[in-house]
Amino acid sequence: QVQLVESGGGLVQAGGSLRLSCAASGRTVSRADMGWFRQAPGKEREFVAAIRWTGIIIDYADSVKGRFTVSKDNAKNTVYLQMNGLKPEDTAVYSCAIAGPYRISGRSPNNYDYWGQGTQVTVSS
Repeated sequence: QVQLVESGGGLVQAGGSLRLSCAASGRTVSRADMGWFRQAPGKEREFVAAIRWTGIIIDYADSVKGRFTVSKDNAKNTVYLQMNGLKPEDTAVYSCAIAGPYRISGRSPNNYDYWGQGTQVTVSS
């Protein structure tokens, strides 16, 4: 059974940083694309970042490009989202997701098989 567990969310002032972690079990991140998404109250889920199973190709939403960095540690089967220069509009529940082995995932949440429970990120102004 595949499980994803996020951690690292919290309350931070604007301009601050947080590092989210997503620990996977039941599927190897070295063979699967991983994505980060977020959903703010009253809004649809939106793509944040994705990293391909090779770790070479990385994609970011324009709204976070230059501020957020996605990475992974295959040995720990964990993916990270380093968030710097946080803004109040970054406030949302952040979730990680994993695609099928070697499948191309992209930005659509429909391409991901399993999701974590989410972690709240709140940025105060």
